Amino acid sequence: MLLLSGLILILAFCPYVVAWLWPQVKDPADEAFMLRVLEQKMDSAVASDNRRAGWTKKRKDRSVVLFRFDPNILSQSGWEKLGFSARQAQSILRYVERGGRFRRPEDLKKMFVVSPDQYQRLFSYIDIKSSTPDSMLKAVSKRVTVMRPVPVMVEINTADTLELDKIRGIGPAFARRIVKYRERLGGFYRKEQLLEVFGLDSAKFEEIRDQVRIDASVIRKLNINTAGFEELRFCPYLKYNQINAVLQYRKQHGNYANIADLKKVVILTPQVLEKLEPYLIF
Repeated sequence: MLLLSGLILILAFCPYVVAWLWPQVKDPADEAFMLRVLEQKMDSAVASDNRRAGWTKKRKDRSVVLFRFDPNILSQSGWEKLGFSARQAQSILRYVERGGRFRRPEDLKKMFVVSPDQYQRLFSYIDIKSSTPDSMLKAVSKRVTVMRPVPVMVEINTADTLELDKIRGIGPAFARRIVKYRERLGGFYRKEQLLEVFGLDSAKFEEIRDQVRIDASVIRKLNINTAGFEELRFCPYLKYNQINAVLQYRKQHGNYANIADLKKVVILTPQVLEKLEPYLIF
Protein backbone atom coordinates (compact mmCIF):
# COMPACT_ATOMS: atom_id res chain seq x y z
CA MET A 1 0.00 0.00 0.00
CA LEU A 2 2.81 2.42 0.90
CA LEU A 3 4.68 1.58 -2.31
CA LEU A 4 1.53 2.12 -4.39
CA SER A 5 0.82 5.47 -2.67
CA GLY A 6 4.36 6.60 -3.37
CA LEU A 7 4.06 5.73 -7.07
CA ILE A 8 0.80 7.66 -7.33
CA LEU A 9 2.37 10.77 -5.80
CA ILE A 10 5.37 10.54 -8.15
CA LEU A 11 3.10 10.24 -11.19
CA ALA A 12 0.98 13.18 -10.00
CA PHE A 13 4.03 15.51 -9.79
CA CYS A 14 5.69 14.31 -13.03
CA PRO A 15 4.00 16.94 -15.30
CA TYR A 16 5.21 19.79 -13.10
CA VAL A 17 8.77 18.44 -13.02
CA VAL A 18 8.84 18.04 -16.81
CA ALA A 19 7.49 21.56 -17.33
CA TRP A 20 10.19 22.98 -14.98
CA LEU A 21 13.05 21.07 -16.59
CA TRP A 22 12.01 21.59 -20.22
CA PRO A 23 9.93 24.78 -20.45
CA GLN A 24 7.89 25.17 -23.61
CA VAL A 25 9.21 27.84 -25.96
CA LYS A 26 6.48 29.85 -27.60
CA ASP A 27 6.84 30.44 -31.31
CA PRO A 28 6.28 34.11 -32.17
CA ALA A 29 4.98 33.05 -35.58
CA ASP A 30 2.21 31.02 -33.91
CA GLU A 31 1.20 33.96 -31.75
CA ALA A 32 1.08 36.22 -34.78
CA PHE A 33 -1.04 33.68 -36.65
CA MET A 34 -3.52 33.42 -33.74
CA LEU A 35 -3.76 37.22 -33.57
CA ARG A 36 -4.54 37.38 -37.30
CA VAL A 37 -7.25 34.70 -36.94
CA LEU A 38 -8.77 36.57 -33.97
CA GLU A 39 -8.78 39.85 -35.93
CA GLN A 40 -10.47 38.15 -38.91
CA LYS A 41 -13.19 36.71 -36.66
CA MET A 42 -13.82 40.09 -35.08
CA ASP A 43 -14.01 41.77 -38.53
CA SER A 44 -16.43 39.06 -39.70
CA ALA A 45 -18.65 39.54 -36.63
CA VAL A 46 -18.73 43.33 -37.14
CA ALA A 47 -19.63 42.90 -40.82
CA SER A 48 -22.38 40.47 -39.94
CA ASP A 49 -23.82 42.90 -37.38
CA ASN A 50 -23.72 45.68 -39.97
CA ARG A 51 -25.55 43.55 -42.54
CA ARG A 52 -28.16 42.55 -39.97
CA ALA A 53 -28.66 46.16 -38.99
CA GLY A 54 -29.00 47.10 -42.68
CA TRP A 55 -31.63 44.39 -43.28
CA THR A 56 -33.55 45.45 -40.16
CA LYS A 57 -33.49 49.07 -41.28
CA LYS A 58 -34.57 48.05 -44.79
CA ARG A 59 -37.52 46.10 -43.42
CA LYS A 60 -38.50 48.99 -41.17
CA ASP A 61 -38.22 51.43 -44.06
CA ARG A 62 -40.40 49.23 -46.34
CA SER A 63 -43.40 51.28 -47.41
CA VAL A 64 -46.77 49.85 -46.32
CA VAL A 65 -49.94 50.73 -48.23
CA LEU A 66 -53.18 49.97 -46.41
CA PHE A 67 -56.36 49.39 -48.43
CA ARG A 68 -59.55 47.34 -48.16
CA PHE A 69 -59.00 43.77 -49.35
CA ASP A 70 -60.54 40.29 -49.48
CA PRO A 71 -57.95 37.75 -48.23
CA ASN A 72 -59.59 35.02 -50.33
CA ILE A 73 -58.74 36.70 -53.65
CA LEU A 74 -55.79 39.01 -52.88
CA SER A 75 -52.69 38.48 -55.07
CA GLN A 76 -49.10 38.17 -53.85
CA SER A 77 -48.27 41.74 -54.84
CA GLY A 78 -51.27 42.90 -52.83
CA TRP A 79 -50.06 41.08 -49.72
CA GLU A 80 -46.60 42.57 -50.15
CA LYS A 81 -48.09 46.08 -50.40
CA LEU A 82 -49.76 45.44 -47.05
CA GLY A 83 -46.31 44.88 -45.51
CA PHE A 84 -45.92 41.10 -45.81
CA SER A 85 -42.72 39.50 -47.09
CA ALA A 86 -42.76 37.38 -50.25
CA ARG A 87 -42.52 34.20 -48.17
CA GLN A 88 -45.44 35.21 -45.95
CA ALA A 89 -47.55 36.04 -49.01
CA GLN A 90 -46.74 32.69 -50.62
CA SER A 91 -47.78 30.80 -47.46
CA ILE A 92 -51.17 32.54 -47.39
CA LEU A 93 -51.71 31.96 -51.13
CA ARG A 94 -50.87 28.23 -50.77
CA TYR A 95 -53.47 27.98 -48.02
CA VAL A 96 -56.13 29.47 -50.32
CA GLU A 97 -55.07 27.37 -53.33
CA ARG A 98 -55.42 24.16 -51.31
CA GLY A 99 -59.04 24.93 -50.45
CA GLY A 100 -58.56 27.10 -47.37
CA ARG A 101 -61.06 29.90 -46.89
CA PHE A 102 -61.31 33.00 -44.72
CA ARG A 103 -64.95 33.26 -43.66
CA ARG A 104 -64.46 35.95 -41.00
CA PRO A 105 -61.76 38.59 -40.45
CA GLU A 106 -60.71 36.69 -37.31
CA ASP A 107 -59.69 33.71 -39.48
CA LEU A 108 -56.68 35.66 -40.74
CA LYS A 109 -55.32 35.74 -37.20
CA LYS A 110 -55.10 31.92 -37.23
CA MET A 111 -52.42 31.96 -39.94
CA PHE A 112 -49.06 31.35 -38.25
CA VAL A 113 -47.31 33.77 -40.66
CA VAL A 114 -49.53 36.68 -39.55
CA SER A 115 -48.25 38.32 -36.38
CA PRO A 116 -50.67 39.89 -33.85
CA ASP A 117 -49.37 43.37 -34.75
CA GLN A 118 -50.01 42.81 -38.45
CA TYR A 119 -53.51 41.51 -37.74
CA GLN A 120 -54.39 44.50 -35.55
CA ARG A 121 -53.13 46.87 -38.24
CA LEU A 122 -55.16 45.18 -41.01
CA PHE A 123 -58.32 44.19 -39.12
CA SER A 124 -60.38 47.23 -40.09
CA TYR A 125 -59.39 46.87 -43.78
CA ILE A 126 -60.54 43.23 -44.21
CA ASP A 127 -63.59 43.02 -46.49
CA ILE A 128 -64.64 39.41 -47.14
CA LYS A 129 -67.09 38.96 -50.03
CA SER A 130 -68.98 35.74 -49.48
CA SER A 131 -71.45 35.54 -52.41
CA THR A 132 -69.27 34.14 -55.18
CA PRO A 133 -67.11 31.83 -53.03
CA ASP A 134 -70.21 30.36 -51.33
CA SER A 135 -71.81 29.60 -54.68
CA MET A 136 -68.59 27.94 -55.81
CA LEU A 137 -68.50 25.85 -52.66
CA LYS A 138 -72.12 24.76 -53.18
CA ALA A 139 -71.33 23.73 -56.75
CA VAL A 140 -68.34 21.71 -55.59
CA SER A 141 -70.39 20.11 -52.81
CA LYS A 142 -73.14 19.21 -55.26
CA ARG A 143 -70.61 17.70 -57.66
CA VAL A 144 -69.07 15.61 -54.87
CA THR A 145 -72.51 14.44 -53.76
CA VAL A 146 -73.38 13.28 -57.25
CA MET A 147 -70.11 11.40 -57.63
CA ARG A 148 -70.36 9.71 -54.21
CA PRO A 149 -71.05 5.96 -54.57
CA VAL A 150 -74.41 4.61 -53.52
CA PRO A 151 -74.25 3.03 -50.02
CA VAL A 152 -74.55 -0.76 -49.90
CA MET A 153 -75.95 -3.14 -47.30
CA VAL A 154 -73.73 -6.13 -46.53
CA GLU A 155 -74.46 -9.07 -44.23
CA ILE A 156 -71.29 -9.16 -42.20
CA ASN A 157 -71.36 -12.85 -41.17
CA THR A 158 -71.57 -14.36 -44.66
CA ALA A 159 -69.80 -11.79 -46.85
CA ASP A 160 -66.39 -12.53 -48.28
CA THR A 161 -63.59 -9.98 -48.62
CA LEU A 162 -64.81 -8.81 -52.05
CA GLU A 163 -68.26 -8.00 -50.68
CA LEU A 164 -66.84 -6.29 -47.61
CA ASP A 165 -64.63 -4.19 -49.87
CA LYS A 166 -67.80 -2.64 -51.34
CA ILE A 167 -68.57 -0.97 -48.02
CA ARG A 168 -67.59 2.71 -48.17
CA GLY A 169 -64.74 3.17 -45.72
CA ILE A 170 -63.59 -0.47 -45.76
CA GLY A 171 -60.63 -1.27 -47.99
CA PRO A 172 -59.00 -4.64 -48.73
CA ALA A 173 -56.91 -4.55 -45.53
CA PHE A 174 -59.90 -4.00 -43.23
CA ALA A 175 -61.92 -6.58 -45.18
CA ARG A 176 -59.26 -9.24 -44.50
CA ARG A 177 -59.05 -8.31 -40.83
CA ILE A 178 -62.83 -8.53 -40.40
CA VAL A 179 -62.98 -11.97 -42.03
CA LYS A 180 -60.03 -13.23 -39.96
CA TYR A 181 -61.56 -12.03 -36.69
CA ARG A 182 -65.00 -13.37 -37.68
CA GLU A 183 -63.55 -16.85 -38.26
CA ARG A 184 -61.85 -16.79 -34.89
CA LEU A 185 -64.96 -15.47 -33.16
CA GLY A 186 -67.54 -17.68 -34.88
CA GLY A 187 -69.49 -14.72 -36.24
CA PHE A 188 -70.80 -11.37 -35.02
CA TYR A 189 -74.02 -11.11 -33.00
CA ARG A 190 -74.02 -7.29 -32.79
CA LYS A 191 -72.45 -4.51 -34.85
CA GLU A 192 -70.44 -3.08 -31.95
CA GLN A 193 -68.19 -6.15 -32.05
CA LEU A 194 -66.58 -4.65 -35.15
CA LEU A 195 -64.77 -2.27 -32.78
CA GLU A 196 -62.79 -5.31 -31.60
CA VAL A 197 -61.20 -5.64 -35.07
CA PHE A 198 -57.63 -4.34 -34.98
CA GLY A 199 -57.38 -0.76 -36.25
CA LEU A 200 -61.13 -0.18 -36.57
CA ASP A 201 -61.84 2.80 -34.32
CA SER A 202 -65.09 4.52 -33.34
CA ALA A 203 -64.91 7.02 -36.23
CA LYS A 204 -64.57 4.23 -38.78
CA PHE A 205 -67.37 2.30 -37.06
CA GLU A 206 -69.77 5.25 -37.30
CA GLU A 207 -68.93 5.50 -41.00
CA ILE A 208 -69.81 1.88 -41.78
CA ARG A 209 -72.45 0.90 -39.22
CA ASP A 210 -75.38 1.82 -41.49
CA GLN A 211 -73.91 -0.23 -44.35
CA VAL A 212 -73.82 -3.58 -42.53
CA ARG A 213 -76.37 -5.91 -40.99
CA ILE A 214 -76.05 -8.92 -38.69
CA ASP A 215 -77.62 -12.37 -39.12
CA ALA A 216 -76.98 -13.96 -35.72
CA SER A 217 -78.51 -17.29 -36.79
CA VAL A 218 -75.31 -18.25 -38.64
CA ILE A 219 -73.04 -17.89 -35.60
CA ARG A 220 -70.86 -20.95 -34.99
CA LYS A 221 -71.63 -22.36 -31.52
CA LEU A 222 -69.14 -23.91 -29.12
CA ASN A 223 -70.08 -26.86 -26.86
CA ILE A 224 -68.56 -25.92 -23.53
CA ASN A 225 -68.88 -29.51 -22.24
CA THR A 226 -66.87 -31.15 -25.04
CA ALA A 227 -64.48 -28.37 -26.12
CA GLY A 228 -60.82 -28.95 -25.38
CA PHE A 229 -58.03 -26.51 -24.67
CA GLU A 230 -57.26 -25.85 -28.35
CA GLU A 231 -60.87 -25.02 -29.22
CA LEU A 232 -61.23 -22.70 -26.26
CA ARG A 233 -57.87 -21.07 -26.99
CA PHE A 234 -59.23 -19.99 -30.35
CA CYS A 235 -61.90 -17.85 -28.63
CA PRO A 236 -60.65 -14.24 -28.35
CA TYR A 237 -62.57 -13.60 -25.13
CA LEU A 238 -60.78 -16.22 -23.01
CA LYS A 239 -57.28 -16.01 -21.55
CA TYR A 240 -55.10 -19.03 -20.79
CA ASN A 241 -55.73 -18.98 -17.03
CA GLN A 242 -59.50 -18.69 -17.63
CA ILE A 243 -59.45 -21.66 -20.04
CA ASN A 244 -57.60 -23.77 -17.47
CA ALA A 245 -60.08 -22.77 -14.77
CA VAL A 246 -63.06 -23.76 -17.00
CA LEU A 247 -61.53 -27.16 -17.81
CA GLN A 248 -60.55 -27.88 -14.20
CA TYR A 249 -64.00 -26.98 -12.88
CA ARG A 250 -65.63 -29.23 -15.50
CA LYS A 251 -63.28 -32.06 -14.57
CA GLN A 252 -64.05 -31.74 -10.87
CA HIS A 253 -67.81 -30.99 -10.95
CA GLY A 254 -68.99 -32.52 -14.22
CA ASN A 255 -70.67 -30.89 -17.22
CA TYR A 256 -72.07 -27.37 -17.17
CA ALA A 257 -75.88 -27.27 -17.33
CA ASN A 258 -76.26 -23.60 -18.24
CA ILE A 259 -74.57 -20.23 -18.10
CA ALA A 260 -75.29 -20.03 -14.37
CA ASP A 261 -72.88 -22.93 -13.78
CA LEU A 262 -70.14 -21.01 -15.56
CA LYS A 263 -70.65 -18.15 -13.12
CA LYS A 264 -69.32 -20.47 -10.43
CA VAL A 265 -65.89 -20.27 -12.07
CA VAL A 266 -64.65 -17.32 -10.05
CA ILE A 267 -62.06 -16.20 -12.57
CA LEU A 268 -64.74 -15.56 -15.25
CA THR A 269 -65.98 -12.00 -14.89
CA PRO A 270 -69.56 -10.96 -15.74
CA GLN A 271 -68.24 -9.01 -18.75
CA VAL A 272 -66.54 -12.13 -20.16
CA LEU A 273 -69.64 -14.28 -19.60
CA GLU A 274 -71.82 -11.69 -21.34
CA LYS A 275 -69.59 -11.86 -24.40
CA LEU A 276 -69.38 -15.67 -24.35
CA GLU A 277 -73.07 -16.50 -23.85
CA PRO A 278 -74.23 -16.11 -27.51
CA TYR A 279 -71.54 -18.60 -28.62
CA LEU A 280 -72.08 -21.40 -26.07
CA ILE A 281 -74.23 -24.49 -26.06
CA PHE A 282 -74.49 -26.95 -23.20
